[in-house]
Amino acid sequence: MLQLREKELNEDIFLKEAVKVTELCHKYRIPCIINDNVNVALKSGADGVHVGIYDTPVKEIRKRAGRNFIIGATAKTKEQAKLAEESGADYLGAGAVFPSPTKTNAVRITTEQLSDICSSVSIPVVAIGGITASNIDALKGSGICGIAAVSSVFAADDVKAAAGQLRKKAASLAEKPRKRS
Repeated sequence: MLQLREKELNEDIFLKEAVKVTELCHKYRIPCIINDNVNVALKSGADGVHVGIYDTPVKEIRKRAGRNFIIGATAKTKEQAKLAEESGADYLGAGAVFPSPTKTNAVRITTEQLSDICSSVSIPVVAIGGITASNIDALKGSGICGIAAVSSVFAADDVKAAAGQLRKKAASLAEKPRKRS
């Protein structure tokens, strides 16, 4: 899955970029998710949107976008995770689990908090924030279904090799979503 994240673009330029990226993703059968901007996600034909805690509420997006639109939501606590799931989120992004050069002001969560989030919901949980090939093993046993990565891939000299290495390591520790306890 690819998430298009553009914090600095105005909406018209973001939409034009989102249309091109969505078309490219669909050519290769890769779901395209737009970060934060529901309007751009819907207008571009993207497969879904990922929203933060202070963005448009999941319940509102679900009413507007329908059942087949993927909605991801950020969660930093069990309570936020449960609310997102109950509101109609399809997956959660939980973190930041490590310091992140992409989001320097991100509030960190511990691996114990990550495990609590994973065990509190039945939808997939993706770990986010500062994940690299050298620290990903610390997430083993947390219950995550995957990871999100930006800097550890795009800052590498060989992007393809970095992505492949991270993908292999992530696949070895991803778990199926757990049922609520």
